[in-house]
Amino acid sequence: MNQQIQSKDLNARASVTPDAIMQLGFAFWGSKTLLSAVELGLFTLLADGPLSADVLTARLKLHPRSIRDFLDALVSLGQLERKDGFYSNTPAGSQFLDRRKPTYVGGILEMANARLYPFWGALTEALRTGEPQNEAKQGRDLFDEIYRDPAILSEFLKAMTGLSLGAAHAIAEKFPWADYKSFADIGTAEGGLAVELARAHPHLSGIGFDLPVVRPHFEAYAARHGLPARLSFQAGDFFAQAMPPADVLIMGHILHDWSLDKKRTLIRKAYEALPFGGALIIYDPIIDDDRRRNAFGLLMSLNMLIETREGFDFTAADCMGWLKEAGFAELRIEPLAGPDSMVIGLK
Repeated sequence: MNQQIQSKDLNARASVTPDAIMQLGFAFWGSKTLLSAVELGLFTLLADGPLSADVLTARLKLHPRSIRDFLDALVSLGQLERKDGFYSNTPAGSQFLDRRKPTYVGGILEMANARLYPFWGALTEALRTGEPQNEAKQGRDLFDEIYRDPAILSEFLKAMTGLSLGAAHAIAEKFPWADYKSFADIGTAEGGLAVELARAHPHLSGIGFDLPVVRPHFEAYAARHGLPARLSFQAGDFFAQAMPPADVLIMGHILHDWSLDKKRTLIRKAYEALPFGGALIIYDPIIDDDRRRNAFGLLMSLNMLIETREGFDFTAADCMGWLKEAGFAELRIEPLAGPDSMVIGLK
């Protein structure tokens, strides 16, 4: 009997390998390879057609030593295609990583490369101290840094557009917009969500609500899409001022920046601003209630540790509880694109 037990134990051990552990442990290799490709503009260059390694070396001003390793690594990672020695974009790369296309999501990857990649090197320190590991370590504030520097602000706003684009398409499709006439996007950034809603539903008019310095970016983005007549910008601070009146208020990738008390404050202010029958939409990479499946949402919450003093992500149950406290009813959650979901509450 003991021999049988030992044999089963040995077989079980033999079937367990460290492969998944090693792949996750070295996942930053592949991540940084992609981020560098985005930084270099590789996918935008290849949008005009396939190119050889020698041409890419010259056009991107790279050293020839590792160019083939770099390009073939991207092939093996599924981010490039190669045929007869020529490299080209995948269908996904062509659609989402060409800077000249409105579907470009590389803005958030550019920010991840420039900001988050170095800051995440100090995750262990953040876990030990509970303190952010960005500019706050030098006594500076994340949002002050972003909003005072025009170049950083432009990069950040484009990143927010890239981060929200998939969710924006899904919200335009899944929410019953035929029942409403107006919306306000709180913390609108460039207005990526506002533009997608207005394009999908011609009867809607919308407001982008954000700090005054964001106005020219929002108005330029709305104008590029031919929507300045239906989309307007309202300057304000959502903690210091009332939220704009509209049938639907939307908070996307906003709530997770703040402490629990400030989350409740923003939800309460939204309730006060809405008419009877109005709706609040909150979308984020909302963590599943069992806290097992949405790894991106859990990692985003760690990113809030790295980037903010009090922010954290949350489950649908958490969010619905806060909405119920504020007076919202008919609460529900809808999955969107990728890791994002929206929680909806009616007044």
